[in-house]
Amino acid sequence: MQPVFGILGGMGPLATADFLRKFIENTPAKTDQDHIPTLVHNVPQIPDRTASILGAGPSPLPELLQGARFLVDNGASVIAMPCNTAHHWHRDLQAASPIPILHIVDSVHWALSRRDGSPVARVGLLATSGSLMAGFYQSRLAEHGVHCLVPEPDEQHRLVMAAVTLVKSGAVAQARALLLAAADRLIADGAQRVILGCTEIPIALADVPDAYRGLFLDATDALARRSVQWWTSRQHSAD
Repeated sequence: MQPVFGILGGMGPLATADFLRKFIENTPAKTDQDHIPTLVHNVPQIPDRTASILGAGPSPLPELLQGARFLVDNGASVIAMPCNTAHHWHRDLQAASPIPILHIVDSVHWALSRRDGSPVARVGLLATSGSLMAGFYQSRLAEHGVHCLVPEPDEQHRLVMAAVTLVKSGAVAQARALLLAAADRLIADGAQRVILGCTEIPIALADVPDAYRGLFLDATDALARRSVQWWTSRQHSAD
C-alpha cells in the first residue's frame, strides 16, 4: 500500500476544502505526479467541538478516533486535522494513533518563527469560544514566550462566534466585517500579529485590505505549509 497523507476533516466541509487547496498550492510540484498522495476523511457528522467543550453537547472524540483509524487503515503515514477546536482532543488522538498527528498550534509557531521582522511576543487570537476555553493556543504558545490576547467575552460572542456561524451557513461576506472589527480591537490592544485560529475565519478574511495582510497569520495555511514541509523532508530523507 502506497503511503498517503491523511486529512481528518469535515469540521466543517468548507474549511476542509480550504485546507486541501492550500496544501496543494504549497506543494512544490510541476506535474500531477509530483503532488502528495492524499486521503481525506470528510465526515461532517462529527459532534460540535465548541458545544462539547462548553458542556452543551457530546464529545466528538469517538468520531475523531474512528476517522483517524480509517486514515491509518487506508495507508496514512501522518495526519493533519484542519479544525483548530478539535485540537483540544489532540493528546487523546495521538495516544491512540500509531502515526504522527501534526498539531496546528505548533504549525502556527513554526510559521511565526519564519516570518521576516522582529520577534513576535504578543499575538491576537481569533478562535472559537471552545478553543479559548480549552486554552491550548495560550499554553502552547506561552512555551515559546508568545502571549495571546483574546477578545472580551461580549465581542467574542457578538463578533467572532457570530462570524463563524455565518461562514458555516455560507454567508461569508457578512462575516468579514465582524471579524475585521474584532481584529482591530486586538491590534489596538497591542497584538503584533493576529492568528486566524478557526478554520472558518480565513475563508471570510481571504479578501481583505492590504493593510491587514502582514498582520494576519492564517492557521490553516500554516498547517498546510508545515504538512507539506513534513512530508517532503521525510521523502528526501528516505531517498
